[in-house]
Amino acid sequence: MDMPSDGPKCSMNMLFTWDTTNLCIVFRQWRVSSTLTLILSLLGVILLTAGYEFVREMSRRYETSSAEYVNKLPRKNVGDAEKRQKMVKAVLYAVQVFYSFFIMLLFMTYNGWVMLSVAVGAFVGYLAFGDSSSTKSVACH
Repeated sequence: MDMPSDGPKCSMNMLFTWDTTNLCIVFRQWRVSSTLTLILSLLGVILLTAGYEFVREMSRRYETSSAEYVNKLPRKNVGDAEKRQKMVKAVLYAVQVFYSFFIMLLFMTYNGWVMLSVAVGAFVGYLAFGDSSSTKSVACH
């Protein structure tokens, strides 16, 4: 006897595929059910991935400006400023790690369209925000 269904289920692929039937992206609620939702989802993935480059750029800018600020301080005030600077840098690092693992989860849908969108988002993000560093990391964090 079949159990009653609560509606469409998410498909979970462990192999590369281009199929978007019942594709859920990270969350059960982020489900692709039509061509329009696929296009909107792919644009969302592109924006999310480009946003990661924005966060990285803001972290680099903070690091540069805070180092300049600390260098201008009298020696007696440097200790407190460095502690605050380290705390902010730790928060920014944690945000980057969380963000990068979220992008990894996007990639791990094993869907070719989502994977391409991650790459396009990285490309767009680098063009828009990758001004201050010539070295780029493709690691999860």
